[in-house]
Amino acid sequence: MAILATLFFGFVPMFFFASILYWMDRYEKEPLALLVGVFAWGLIIAAGSAYVINTIFGITIYAITGSEITSDFATGSISAPFVEEGLKGLAVLLVFLFFRTEFDSILDGIVYAGVVALGFAATENTIYIWRGYNAGGWQGLFQLVFIRVILVGWQHPVYTAFTGIGLAFARMNRSILVKFFAPIIGFSLAMLTHSLHNTLAGLPLLGDMTCFLTTFLDWVGVIFMLALITWAGWVEKRNIARHLLEEVQLGVISLAQYRTACSAWSQSYARLVSLFNGNYQSTSHFYQVCGELSHKKEQIRKLGDENGNTTLVLRYRSELAQLALTANS
Repeated sequence: MAILATLFFGFVPMFFFASILYWMDRYEKEPLALLVGVFAWGLIIAAGSAYVINTIFGITIYAITGSEITSDFATGSISAPFVEEGLKGLAVLLVFLFFRTEFDSILDGIVYAGVVALGFAATENTIYIWRGYNAGGWQGLFQLVFIRVILVGWQHPVYTAFTGIGLAFARMNRSILVKFFAPIIGFSLAMLTHSLHNTLAGLPLLGDMTCFLTTFLDWVGVIFMLALITWAGWVEKRNIARHLLEEVQLGVISLAQYRTACSAWSQSYARLVSLFNGNYQSTSHFYQVCGELSHKKEQIRKLGDENGNTTLVLRYRSELAQLALTANS
């Protein structure tokens, strides 16, 4: 029974958090197959590799110093931030390199980074919760659930989001300097925030205030990232309004469809109505293509015809014209 409870509280909340990130990406959803892939990467590859590497690092430090305190501190403050953020960030980098047409904005960078981090957290939380049960029975289990899910449940997505943001800045900028330094800065911030959390957690110099300070800083990070996601969503809405107006003028979509496409809530309502009209698939795909088209037109504005953006715009426009015939508005 304890094993089932451990697996439930280790995995289910992270699935729920991932669904929240997916919902926040309102105007142009990322492919579910890619999101499942990066979640699995965090769950298996990143978490498994990090456990092995961090363990070897800790054993090495202990062999050198003979101090368990030094070993734990060095592992938490040095090895874990570098290794874990590197392994999680590698999944985001692979999406950036091999699925560039799906990596279109800062919000995309946050979503991919957040989902891989939640996969990692699912495995890590399961280990910690099980240790809590072994140390203190059911009370220990629920205590670790409270800490790992409620108090610091969003910590890993916040750290790794900086890597995604750095790659997104590189993706959407012409400057060679930005393309080179933005990912480095993003990854450095991911490691720094991760190390800061672990270092404070490992230095109980202030007694109970240490826990309060660490949790406070974690939630400052969550609020900051939430504000950034809100801003990124507003930018996407602005770009849709800017770029789809031409499609109305060309007669590709109607004015009513344009107004719906510019509002995430109106889109949700249109999809809900389409469930009862029997055309949910075409309606949902229509508004997805609206988002894809606006992203590509924005990339042409910023980057020119890189990676055949003009061809993609023409393809999406043609697809949009067909879908507009049956989509709800």
